[in-house]
Amino acid sequence: MNAFSHHFAFEFRTGLRNKQLLLMNYLFPLGFYLMMGFIMPGINPPFREVLVPAMVVFSVLSSTLLGIPDPLVNARENGIFRSYKINGVPSLSILVIPAITTILHLTIVAILITATAPFLFDAPLPENWLNFAIIIAAIAIACAGISVLIGVVSPNSRMTVLWSQIIFVPSMMLGGLMLPFNMLPAAAGMFARLLPATQAMNALNGLAMGAAADFSPWSSVLILLSSGILGFGLAMRLFSWDSHNTTRRGHPLLAWMVLAPYVIGIFL
Repeated sequence: MNAFSHHFAFEFRTGLRNKQLLLMNYLFPLGFYLMMGFIMPGINPPFREVLVPAMVVFSVLSSTLLGIPDPLVNARENGIFRSYKINGVPSLSILVIPAITTILHLTIVAILITATAPFLFDAPLPENWLNFAIIIAAIAIACAGISVLIGVVSPNSRMTVLWSQIIFVPSMMLGGLMLPFNMLPAAAGMFARLLPATQAMNALNGLAMGAAADFSPWSSVLILLSSGILGFGLAMRLFSWDSHNTTRRGHPLLAWMVLAPYVIGIFL
């Protein structure tokens, strides 16, 4: 437990001292929030109604997908994981601690957004704070699970960018952050339901913000939690201590199983 706490404290301080992580955890999401808050309501007045949930979900996406995978790959390539193994640090701690510290950072950002949005942009706050917290925790777990999985299966930093952007960019366009789900064509809507952002916005609208959900909101919460747990499980299964370890306990293509809850949700 003492080793875990020291490792946790180190990772948390790294999120504040490392310029790249500071950008992904704080500067980028807060800067984007201010830009959207000042610009979007003038272009699209209804955007004010979803400003708080949309910007909090955006913060989760940027902190996890853009912040977690790359340090994991760099640590593996630089031999840091080998030294962890020699000193008895379990692989579970290597994967879970960065996720927990990132979730703590984005919690701070979420508090800043919800505290300032009503005063700066006249944005409404959630009607059900408990559901709001549950859903934000669910998407944070889902995105953190996907992010550590990307870090485990990616052979280098360039691939982490590719895999992260495959989720991040469609989430911005189709995830309900900028454009309501009910305005999407049928085919685009089907694809959008494979994205954590879509499930989170659907649940937030139906359970926290007092708006109408486009499909079962509690199912969205269950899908997010299932995907997150599956992502961490697959990351543990596919984890390797260094790039020279050619034997894996499973093929990297198994990582696509993390989408299984979303696919099942579409049909059920």
